[in-house]
Amino acid sequence: MIEHRIEDHTAEITLANPPANTFTAAGLIALRDLVDRLNRDLSVYAIVITGQGEKFFSAGADLKTFRDGDKLEARRMAQLFGAAFEALHDARPVVIAAINGYCMGGGLECALACDLRIAEEQSQMALPETSVGLLPTGCGTQSLPSLVGEGWAKRMILTNERVSAATALRIGLVEEVVPRGQSLTAALALARRVASLSPRAVSFSKQLIHQAGLGVPRSAALALERERFVDLFDGDDQREGVNAFFDKRKPEWKNA
Repeated sequence: MIEHRIEDHTAEITLANPPANTFTAAGLIALRDLVDRLNRDLSVYAIVITGQGEKFFSAGADLKTFRDGDKLEARRMAQLFGAAFEALHDARPVVIAAINGYCMGGGLECALACDLRIAEEQSQMALPETSVGLLPTGCGTQSLPSLVGEGWAKRMILTNERVSAATALRIGLVEEVVPRGQSLTAALALARRVASLSPRAVSFSKQLIHQAGLGVPRSAALALERERFVDLFDGDDQREGVNAFFDKRKPEWKNA
């Protein structure tokens, strides 16, 4: 269900549950646990997540899970979706979604939990849960408005509007659209750019950007920004970065 490999400083995760790469309880647990392991591996600076095959990133939850109307199972799955996608959102490395096709329901919520999203031109995105008597429970009702605004979030959730890759780019749902079959290549190239930067500086910056999304008062966020800047001087990478600049060479980061 969840495949992964690590090359250089990038972990590549593949959602692999054909035919639609749907999420099961076991898959969600595996994703959460894998992100936790990658967080502890300080050699990993970026994570790229994509779907197996040419048609689906992920169609979200397997609806057979909810056919019996079991409330206890519903609560369990809601908790698992939340835990997995919150882990992605809070991950230390930069997380990039390579959207290679249909990205629906929990699949889109998975992409929303990533820091950046690259979509192939044929991709379609939607949160169609209300059409089957459900609602987005993988953080979608909170993550989508922060990216596209309340209006488009309501259009997608309350009217079941499906958006194309071109529309997703226009409304800020994705950062880049690429030709068919090129999302993984583009995402890995972006991950290599991440790996060229100070991992501690990137991690601190990511945390600070999230503060803005959480509505933390500006004065408190700016105070934290200044503290994190000074905290960088506790590690070796700050000196390495500045000295590499003056030496006109590439820095050798130690994530320290």
